[in-house]
Parts: sequence; structure tokens; C-alpha cells
Amino acid sequence: MGLTYRSAGVDRDAADENAAWIFREIPKTFDARVISNPEGFAGLFALKGKGPLLAKRYRDPVLVSGTDGVGTKLKLAFAAGKHDTIGIDLVAMSVNDVLTVGAEPLFFLDYIATGRLPTIPIRDVLSGIIEGCRQAPCALLGGETAQMPGFYPDGEYDLAGFAVGVVERDRALLGKDIRPGDLVLGLSSTGLHSNGFSLARRALLEEAKMRLDATLPEYRKTLGEVLLTPTRIYSKAVHDLLRHYPRRSLLKAMANVTGSGIPGNLVRVLPEGIGVRISRSAWIPPPIFERIQKAGGISDREMFDTFNMGIGYLLVLAPRAADISLDRLRRAGIPSWILGQTVKGERSVAID
Repeated sequence: MGLTYRSAGVDRDAADENAAWIFREIPKTFDARVISNPEGFAGLFALKGKGPLLAKRYRDPVLVSGTDGVGTKLKLAFAAGKHDTIGIDLVAMSVNDVLTVGAEPLFFLDYIATGRLPTIPIRDVLSGIIEGCRQAPCALLGGETAQMPGFYPDGEYDLAGFAVGVVERDRALLGKDIRPGDLVLGLSSTGLHSNGFSLARRALLEEAKMRLDATLPEYRKTLGEVLLTPTRIYSKAVHDLLRHYPRRSLLKAMANVTGSGIPGNLVRVLPEGIGVRISRSAWIPPPIFERIQKAGGISDREMFDTFNMGIGYLLVLAPRAADISLDRLRRAGIPSWILGQTVKGERSVAID
């Protein structure tokens, strides 16, 4: 008998079974704007019509796109054997980026690559992606699962995500209205989110020889559970603020705190001639960051340049909008703090 695709490592039956399952599950993320195209090669989404977070039709809609992955946080999922939340991270990384200009997330697509499909818990991964889309909310409009035998070790996979949103052209938040004296609000993270794991793994697992099943008393959870806590998705709470403050002059810019920490991400939304001073005493980072720092003997500068330090998202807004924003965010279950303010000067972020 000659070679077959199966003997080369690709299981078409497993792929077909997985496709049938996902075709049954993804409609749970749809609204009336998704145009049915069962088993088609492309997803269809209507820009006009009512849907989650839409108060009215857009007069001059601009599409907003973003793409990202989960990075080496996947290595912890492999080691811990926990795969049901990593998909939330995947959605969050792209949706939170799209959100920074004030866009409503419309739909999401995923790409999953693995060696041999039967060796990974694909439905756990996809269930997390579906849950992330529900939290956003946005439609899981399609995706791709690629089997590449010999490219990935058995039991491992990689993920990429792609989000598309929409914003009214004249309400896009581009930072142009930031002035000296504006305030910076920090929205709490759920932990490391999906950045800095190469350093965290090196410090905790290699230098400190910690085990993922070791219990952290301050959390009453294992180290693995703490590190794999999924990334917070901020779109519902932020869009509540955007509806409350329809004028761009009050809420002026937003930043998603990913790689490069607070300084490296906040500076991206600042106009020339505007800097920011952040007070280090404005909030207390969660204890996992202190553990990482002590385990690796890591400097304060390196910590703030690598991790979110407990702040997952930033808002720059007029001072008179601060109190109501803090109240609404806290009522949405997102503890938040005034971290500092903008100043006239070099386009930079200082943490004192």
C-alpha cells in the first residue's frame, strides 16, 4: 500500500470531526449582523444593523484591525495540562488592542497550528476562544486549524488571533487632544496577562525551582493557576464610558499594557511635547510580581519595562471625567486608580 495523508501524520477524520463541532458551537457568538455561510470558505458580517454595544447606526464607519498571539504563556499551558482559558487570552490580546481607538469589536478569527491534531485538546482551546468572544462581545466568524506533522512536537500548538472592529471616524481616539494636566487612569489587570512569560518562567521555574503545582498562600491557588489566569477583556466596561462621554474632549486616549509595560505602551498614544509622570505609590502590584522579581533578582526598571505590574489598560482623560470613570469601572468589577498626569515636555513616561 502506498503512502496516505494519514501515514504522513495528518488526520483528516479528526479535522472533520473538529470542524463539525466548531460549526455547532460558534453560532453562540453570533448576532443578527452575521450572515450565515455554513461550512463556507469565508465569514460574512454586515456593517449595518443593530447589535451588542451599538446605540445607533454609524454615519462614517472606519474599520479597525488587530492581530496577536499568546506567546510563551502557551508553554505553561502545556506544562500544567490546562488549555481551557488560553483561548480567552488569544481573544483579549487582539480585542484590547482594537479597543484602544474606541472601536467596538465586531468579529474575531483564530489560527491554530499543531503537529498532529489528536495530540492536543483542541476543543478546550476552542472553548476558551468562544468564551473570549462572548466576553468581548464579538462574533467568532471563522478560523483555521492546520496540521503540520514534524513541525510541532506532539502535544504542542501555536495560536494567532485576528480582530476587526468599527469606530465612527470623528470619534476615533488618537491622542491628538491630550493636553498638560490630563489624568492617567490605570485599570487593574488579572495578573501577567500574556506578556513577560519568558522572563517569568526563567525566574520562577528555573532560578527559584518552583513547581507549577506549588500553592501560593497569598492566592490560595497553585502557581500554575495564578500564571494561567486569563487576560482581562476591557471592551464592555470601556464602551460604557464611551457612551457616557460622547465627546472626545473628555476621554482622549487609551493604551493596552502588553509587552514593554506601562512606559512603552503609554508613550505610543502621546503627542509630541507631552510627557507623563506616574506615581509608583498610586497602586500596589499583585504579589506575583514581587515573587518574580525576588526569584530573578530583577531590577525595578526591568520589571516595569517587561510586565504590566497589575495595570492592564490605561485611559487618558480630562480631570473632570476622572471620578465618574473610576466609579463606573469599579462598579463593573475593575478596580482602577489615578496613576499620574500629563505634563508639558519630552514625549516620555516617567515612573517615580
